[in-house]
Amino acid sequence: MSMINLLRRYTYFMLLVLMGFGLITACNFNHTNTSRSWNFLPPTNDCRIIQHSMGGSCVEKNPQRIVALNPTTLGNAIALGIKPIASVFEYDSRFPDYLDGKTKGIQPLGEQTQPNIERIALLKPDLMIGWQHNHKSIYPQLSAIAPTVFYDWLGGNVRQDNWKQYFNFMAEVLNRKETGEQVWQHYNQRVEQLKTALGDRYKNKTISFIFFCCGGILSENSFAGSVLSDVGLERPPAQRDASKVGLRLSEERLDLADGDVIFVAIYGGRERGDRDFKILQQKPLWKKLKAVQENRVYYVEPTIWRGRTPLAADAVIDDLFKYLVK
Repeated sequence: MSMINLLRRYTYFMLLVLMGFGLITACNFNHTNTSRSWNFLPPTNDCRIIQHSMGGSCVEKNPQRIVALNPTTLGNAIALGIKPIASVFEYDSRFPDYLDGKTKGIQPLGEQTQPNIERIALLKPDLMIGWQHNHKSIYPQLSAIAPTVFYDWLGGNVRQDNWKQYFNFMAEVLNRKETGEQVWQHYNQRVEQLKTALGDRYKNKTISFIFFCCGGILSENSFAGSVLSDVGLERPPAQRDASKVGLRLSEERLDLADGDVIFVAIYGGRERGDRDFKILQQKPLWKKLKAVQENRVYYVEPTIWRGRTPLAADAVIDDLFKYLVK
């Protein structure tokens, strides 16, 4: 065989190898792009690139088949005028109380710690929204089903108003910014109404908020603390430290829970909140608290006071009208 023929055969062979490699690379690129929902292509007329804590996802301009991967996402979507097709529960296999009457037809996906991925796939959503710290480990599985966007809740929780930032993030993702602005207008109106109704009666007084959960006594700055601050109510000194989002109280330091008024939320069920609180009520330190002695302890719904949505904030304001004004 001549040298020319050998060169021709070698060149032909190399072309085949390069073409095959190109096809494999293209297939792998497309698979990666689909399974992770990280988009390297420019947005189309029906798709927008949404930047989130896991990268970028191409989201439909007006997504409708939404899956909520935590109860806060559920409440925010409903506030923005979109009812998700499915959502996880918060605890005790129920949706938040403040959404009563608004969740009919929403498919349950189990507890938020373990959403039912098989059921999600059968529902064929066009978008899933959640928090990175909850479901980062299953992000590849979720984004293989549909575009999935995550918010870094823990990273943003250094801010007392992180719940407001998350709502604005969802308004952007769902392309409902104008609706979001209307929601904030309503919230600000209610804050001003409550401020007027309260007047000066709680000037120089403190409002404590504690909840019983997970084998302990806890307090928060985020959400409920933010709402109390917006309406001009002061927290006890130990509960207003801006550098601490959460505070765990020991029984020996129950004085940190005291105030002129105490709001108490109790998580029941397997988290033992009811049992723990009943035991605490019998102890001398609890009975010595100022708010306890003056009968100014009020029991509130935990899925409201830790709801982290504008609709939950509206319900918190209802409680403040009920207990502090009426």
